[in-house]
Amino acid sequence: MSASNEALVRRFFEEFCNDRRGDVADELIAADYVSHGPQAPQAEGPDGVRERVGLYQEAVDGHWTVEEIMSAGDRVVARWTGTGTHRGELMGIDATGKPISVDAISVFRIENGKIAEEWTVWDALGLLQQVGAVPAPTA
Repeated sequence: MSASNEALVRRFFEEFCNDRRGDVADELIAADYVSHGPQAPQAEGPDGVRERVGLYQEAVDGHWTVEEIMSAGDRVVARWTGTGTHRGELMGIDATGKPISVDAISVFRIENGKIAEEWTVWDALGLLQQVGAVPAPTA
C-alpha cells in the first residue's frame, strides 16, 4: 500500500501540478478532500484543489520538485521545492519578474486510493523576501 500511496502523491505533483493536467484531479483527489495548510487558500474537493494550485501555476509559473517522499500507513510525507518566476499577483503582491524558490513539507492522508486530506507548511516568508515584499535579513 505504501508504494501505491507514494505513486499517487507523485502523480499529484507531476501530472496535476507540473503538467497542469487539471483533468486528473478527479482521479487523485477525494470528493470530500480538505486542506489544512495555514499558508495557502483553503481547498475542498477536486475543484478547490484545481483553484488553489492554479493560483501558483499562474502567479509564479510554478514547478514542484519532490525532493524526498516517505509513507507509513495511510500517510505520505513529501518534502518538495516550489520554483518559478513571479509573473502575476500573489498574496496581494503584483508581478515582479523575480525568480523564487521555496521549500515545503506536505503530509497527505490517503483513503480509498485518493488524497483525502493534506497538511502543508511552506516558506511563505522566504517567498515574500524573494519578491521584495519583506526585507531579507542582513548578514
